[in-house]
Amino acid sequence: MTLTGRLVLLLTAWAALSAQREPVLVPAVSQSRIEVRQGFTGARLLLYGAVIDPAGAGRAGNYDIVVVLKGPTEPVRIREKDRLAGIWMNAGSSDFRSAPAFFAVASSRPVGQIVDERTAAIYELGTDFIQLSPSGQIDPEEQLRYAQGLVELRRRQGLYQENPRGVSIAEKVLYQARIDLPSNVTTGRYTAETFAIAQGRVLTSATARIEVVKAGLEGRVVTASQRNSFLYGLGAIALSLAMGWMAGRLFARG
Repeated sequence: MTLTGRLVLLLTAWAALSAQREPVLVPAVSQSRIEVRQGFTGARLLLYGAVIDPAGAGRAGNYDIVVVLKGPTEPVRIREKDRLAGIWMNAGSSDFRSAPAFFAVASSRPVGQIVDERTAAIYELGTDFIQLSPSGQIDPEEQLRYAQGLVELRRRQGLYQENPRGVSIAEKVLYQARIDLPSNVTTGRYTAETFAIAQGRVLTSATARIEVVKAGLEGRVVTASQRNSFLYGLGAIALSLAMGWMAGRLFARG
């Protein structure tokens, strides 16, 4: 469906939901499915929609919009290295049960100007408020240091992002945000949650879903490994043995 068609649907929903007493968010995304093929260099997502307020123009335009895009969660172990006798060695580690593989926040203005820290922490409105679910017994200060290290590492990789001016609002109702997915993005299900906020309070939210999948030869290999794991394992072993045998023959001739 084209962007114009999506906007028509948004306006139709606007008319249908105008009888609601509370504000309603109608979100949409430019791509609900992103295919990762060989040579994939990343993708730019357009997240847009409308805030439908039954109060009409009296309260329109007083909203801030924050969009949070999260990738699939995964367990992560962060290791700290220290120099011992001139050699870098592992000095400690911390485990996190559910670190998002990708996390991006775009807002109509800096989040600190929209909500207080408590509200930001509840709704994860920033990389400083990601709920990483640490596991194991560790000093809280040490835990915080490891969490900050994980966030900083993924920021440098382009996997954790913040854009305090990344949402634009038009006609006091329509909003849009652009978020870039890097080439090293993880496949899986992503959620784009949009929040309409006024006077430091979250009035309403809505969620859209995006699938990032492998396509082409890589996609077929992944699908085969999942559907026929036993045969895939046997094939991988056979291929390894064949390549080892061929390498041995080549070196023997040399």
